[in-house]
Amino acid sequence: MKNQENLHSANLPARRYDLDWLRVIAFAILIFFHVGMFFNFWEWHIKNDVITHAIELPMRFTSQWRMSLLFMISGAGMYFALGSRGPKAFLSERFVRIFIPLVFGIFVIVPPQIFLERLTQGETYSYGEFYKTIFDFTPYPAGSFSWHHLWYLVYIFLYSIIGLPLLLFIRRHNQLTASWVRLFGNPFTLILVPVLWHMLGNVLLGHFPTTHNLIRDWNEHFHDFTLFVTGFVLCTQTGFWETLKKYRKVNLVIWLIFTAILYAFYWIPRAEIEGGEIIFYNLLKTLNAWCILLSIFGYAYVYLQFSNRFLKYANEAVYPFYILHQTVIVCLAYPLINTALPWIVKFIYLSVATFLICLVIYHFLIKQLNILRIVFGLKRKKESTVKRSEEAVISLRS
Repeated sequence: MKNQENLHSANLPARRYDLDWLRVIAFAILIFFHVGMFFNFWEWHIKNDVITHAIELPMRFTSQWRMSLLFMISGAGMYFALGSRGPKAFLSERFVRIFIPLVFGIFVIVPPQIFLERLTQGETYSYGEFYKTIFDFTPYPAGSFSWHHLWYLVYIFLYSIIGLPLLLFIRRHNQLTASWVRLFGNPFTLILVPVLWHMLGNVLLGHFPTTHNLIRDWNEHFHDFTLFVTGFVLCTQTGFWETLKKYRKVNLVIWLIFTAILYAFYWIPRAEIEGGEIIFYNLLKTLNAWCILLSIFGYAYVYLQFSNRFLKYANEAVYPFYILHQTVIVCLAYPLINTALPWIVKFIYLSVATFLICLVIYHFLIKQLNILRIVFGLKRKKESTVKRSEEAVISLRS
């Protein structure tokens, strides 16, 4: 078994730049998405004085696949992050790179969001008075203890632990994954089997609403963990990627057609679907989202197999950006709530200012100071320069 793992690790590619690019792009979309949450009718922490359905139109499209893409990328990242490490070394690294930033985020990054939300609800206390309430450890929204947008770190950390035995089993059995390549080597099984699996989850667990509170989020866990494992499995055999490459145009055509149908019949004329039509609507959405993911990975595999200075910089910066961005958005948005500016002007300002502030904080503080690198999930500066060749292909830093 050890010889098999050594052979396996020796065959690892130097780097999968397409997955690096997708990770950077996905988190950039996430920033725009959270800026949009300030202006739409969906529930969020603070709201502009003027809200609009117009911003929801592009958000409905990205909301069906953006987090799914990140969970699949994280699953792929776990495959490469394991490398030649043993389980103990891997879990130790996950603790440092995910759990420490999570705790730091809960007690330092997230509280300003809750404080400003409380001010919009009529509270008049100071930040110091508010901050004491965190240590009551009463979960948000009743209390002030929350991980807010960092729920993704919680879930990835959990999946890395509970999924490790399964993923190690999959990695050790090349014949099993080779048989899966053959099974999913045609567009029918490639599309229909995963769609039916996710629809089964919707039917059995759809009555559990999405909460991101970890313990009552069973429908979300079903889908997210499935996608996490799927991303891992894709990296076990080159044949999976060749299949995605082969059928990328087919998947593109399918999702373009179904996206048009979804906008025409559901997303433009109405905001909610009721009754028995929900099942049909969920089937359309699931099929559409899965074909989007397949085509994204297929086209990235063909066209994004390169690196440049921007990617090298952004690939490290993206994790601190993710941790910081929502707090920056809320802090910038709060003074704008009752200003007379058009919402589109506010949107552009918040988007540009968020990127610039995160960039300044990352480049001049986080990137330079090892103590900040640690709490934002980066390797120590000395390690990141000396051991470039030993880095994981996609780190699970987000």
